[in-house]
Amino acid sequence: MAPLVILVTATVLARFLGYARVPMLSDWRAATRLGLAVMFAFTGSTHFTEMKHDYAAMVPPPFTGQLWVIYLTGLLEIAGAVGLLMRPTRRLAGICLLLLLLALFPANVYAAMQGVQFRGAPPTDIALRGLIQAVFLFAVWWSTIASAGRFREAAQPAAGADR
Repeated sequence: MAPLVILVTATVLARFLGYARVPMLSDWRAATRLGLAVMFAFTGSTHFTEMKHDYAAMVPPPFTGQLWVIYLTGLLEIAGAVGLLMRPTRRLAGICLLLLLLALFPANVYAAMQGVQFRGAPPTDIALRGLIQAVFLFAVWWSTIASAGRFREAAQPAAGADR
């Protein structure tokens, strides 16, 4: 749940900066990219703290307990966060983060089904976790891959459609 709170908080704060005339945060897509970058930098960095053991317990067999998997995914999250911030790598970072989120979801399912605790707390209900994961997937796709023009066209009624 903490990553979702971080994403929402960082995105809203970034958008307020956009309203305060910070040009690079002048729209919701840019603010969402920054929010995602903050979230992935935070979650990636936790892979190098004592939380790494909790993450390792969540990984399904045959990699359960393997810290190299945790270090690798932490590095990939941090690299994705950096990639989101640079225009030339933004789309590729988005694609890679989508794939990473999809690849990591089985660990959440495994943790929920096995009752693996995280920081001493029971695992998040799998339905709630799936919903949160869907929010992350949508945010990454919408802010890095989806065409802004297609959304504007779809939001406007076709000429003569209201007659």
